[in-house]
Amino acid sequence: MLLYNTKLKKYSRALRNEMTEAEKLLWSKLRRKQLKGFQFYRQRIIGDFIVDFYCPKASLVIELDGGQHFSDEGIRKDKIRDLHLKRNGLKVLRYSDKDIFTNIEGILEEIYGNL
Repeated sequence: MLLYNTKLKKYSRALRNEMTEAEKLLWSKLRRKQLKGFQFYRQRIIGDFIVDFYCPKASLVIELDGGQHFSDEGIRKDKIRDLHLKRNGLKVLRYSDKDIFTNIEGILEEIYGNL
């Protein structure tokens, strides 16, 4: 079982209620065990981070990156986050929001291959 920062619960709930359009599209394809019967969770707290999507059975995290992730600061923070997640035995897949809209089928195939 992964530990999580309980102080992030309210923020995690708010993020679930305010999903981006890219998150909504991907969630529509992941929810209700649509991929190989694997359960995904959205805006899940892992340690001191909130990940976009998490599949515990596959130890898989999926992150969607909007514009803020491509700045120097965003790239630095993402590296720290990814290192923490990997140290906890999780695999991290990252996609840009643009990729979700232009290549959703290719992304779903890659996720499927990692389950």
